[in-house]
Amino acid sequence: MANVDIEVGVGGGESETRPTNKTNKWWPWNTEEPKKSDVEILLVCKGKGEEFSRKPSPSIYLIRSSDQKVKPKFFDPQVVSIGPLHREEETLKKFEDQKTTHLHHLLGKMNDKPHIVLDKCLEKVKASIDRIRECYGETITYTDSDLAKMMVMDACFILDFLFLSKELRRLKSRNAILTHSIFRDLVLIENQIPFFVLQNIFDCTISTIQTISLTSGVLEHLQFLIPFKGVRYNCVSGTTHPHHILGLLQKCFYPPSCIEPTCPPLKVPNHCALDLDKAGVKFKPNKEDGNNPWPLNIDFNSSSSAFLSWCRGNNTLTIPELHIDDYTELFLRNVIAYEQCTPDVPDYITSYVCAIDMLIDTKEDLSKLVESKVLTNHLGSNKDATKMLNRISKQFVFEEFYYTEEWKKLNDYYKGYVPRNMALLKSTYFSSPWTIIALFAGVVVFTFSIVQAILRIIKY
Repeated sequence: MANVDIEVGVGGGESETRPTNKTNKWWPWNTEEPKKSDVEILLVCKGKGEEFSRKPSPSIYLIRSSDQKVKPKFFDPQVVSIGPLHREEETLKKFEDQKTTHLHHLLGKMNDKPHIVLDKCLEKVKASIDRIRECYGETITYTDSDLAKMMVMDACFILDFLFLSKELRRLKSRNAILTHSIFRDLVLIENQIPFFVLQNIFDCTISTIQTISLTSGVLEHLQFLIPFKGVRYNCVSGTTHPHHILGLLQKCFYPPSCIEPTCPPLKVPNHCALDLDKAGVKFKPNKEDGNNPWPLNIDFNSSSSAFLSWCRGNNTLTIPELHIDDYTELFLRNVIAYEQCTPDVPDYITSYVCAIDMLIDTKEDLSKLVESKVLTNHLGSNKDATKMLNRISKQFVFEEFYYTEEWKKLNDYYKGYVPRNMALLKSTYFSSPWTIIALFAGVVVFTFSIVQAILRIIKY
């Protein structure tokens, strides 16, 4: 077979002539062995895919939101970078000197010399550097040495900030806004280090001078960010292995035993709080007790007879109490992102937010839940709080729902003859003072007409 000359441009300069013998390996469209080369390429991809699938699922991610107004506000740190994902941002680099101050403050409290403590910390971190890399959903380009130093610095900063530096913060800065911004940054899904790293550094430092555990100490200092109040968090013991600080806060709301999710919430009949109220449903905050050990439990109690249930008022939906403030949306968005991005984490808080969203369509629905003390609104107007809760639900896909049975009970009750018609009666004749007055006047006129007709019959 004759050779054909092909001109190939090199670097934008003069072209060079190469033979096109089909047996040459450089020729990508080799017609003699096309299937073999293509199959080999695909098999290599398959092998890489299988290797990737065997790796542990990451738990620290960059959240890519379609709404660019949402992402920077609720997922990006404002003051301090923790871990490698935001390390190169210019606005956060200025705080690195503050980390050094906290590091020296922590080392100054230790019984051993600083270089001995740091050597122990680095040794533990370097021993698990591959495991650390696997915790991140993004490729980490830092060298092992730089990543290890970063982990030690950030862990020491967190531990000193939470456990030791109350006096230091008071001396260095009286800026309460800055302090609370740092607390806020510590619970962001993009701003985490693995919890086992934090535990290793804790064992080398804080545990040598204090008897408190890492989990209880973190919860003690960060619980003010959690919007669920009025319940006792499940015991997060030393045997618990959360992914990171945000994962620890999420684990506080696990049920005592595993609960299987049911169908997605879109398949569950939905009725807003105002309609349920008109049908005779009462709302009550959930108080944890021996019969109800799950902090996020939602329960609907009703008599077997819809008529008796409506007459007695024995139809109550108990819901965990939610405090709405400036931190609520940030906390819920990051926990939901963590639950939805991490395969082995159940969507408990996601499911709760979905249930609240199903109950609230308008500010009147939220007002009813506030009146029932299920919600406490410190955000501003009920309209703003309603928009915030509805907005959270639009950003994520809810594939698991843990309250299907309760919503089915609600729907069965609402579809009953008495509740449905009493709801219609209330909305028609008792929706405002004027309709009540009009109804009362109509009843009086009707009664007077009947009495007058009876008197005429008796007269004749």
